[in-house]
Amino acid sequence: MKNRQQGFTLVEIAIVLVIIGLLLGGVLKGQELINSAKVKNVIGEFRNVSTYIFGYQDRFRAMPGDDAGVANRLAGAVRASTGGTSGNGRLEGSWNSTTATDESVLFWQHVRLANLASGDGRNPAGDGVAILDWLPRNAFGGRVGVTGISPLAGWNGTFFICQDNLAGSFARQIDIALDDGLPATGTVRLLASGTAGGAAISPTELTDAGLYTVCAAY
Repeated sequence: MKNRQQGFTLVEIAIVLVIIGLLLGGVLKGQELINSAKVKNVIGEFRNVSTYIFGYQDRFRAMPGDDAGVANRLAGAVRASTGGTSGNGRLEGSWNSTTATDESVLFWQHVRLANLASGDGRNPAGDGVAILDWLPRNAFGGRVGVTGISPLAGWNGTFFICQDNLAGSFARQIDIALDDGLPATGTVRLLASGTAGGAAISPTELTDAGLYTVCAAY
């Protein structure tokens, strides 16, 4: 008797390849949708933080974080003792500070206790608080911060909201959505990721794979 060899036909192989292609296409499309949602979330954070500030100022006639009378207004609130002069009307301290007594850090406690933002309203210098966990993060795991000190020389604004750990492709989308799409001009500008300040990223320096800090002036 002759041995009979069996194998896949060309039609069967073609069907399998089509199925694999559909699965890969679905995965890639799903990842694209996830990234798009994260970018929208980051854009929303810029708008949310500015709303916190305007809401706090409207209610208390003071800048959150800089509020010298916050302990009398909000139970458990702490007046800042570093990062600037409390009560001078200017939010001071680096946007990415981790010093628990800085104005730019206590900003988050003040807006949380005022019920403008969600999150842990405990004293960040108190027992049981891990400062890096206590501070807010964006959808890409980067810091979200605010300061009244311009992160770029000659860039004017009352306050500046910054977020880091953003890939160049996403940073570009954010700049286009909020401003002019150019990393070194306008009300939205890019810096090296994680830096408190420095030089703006030029269009030729911006790469899709690089990580950046995106700051918006208000």
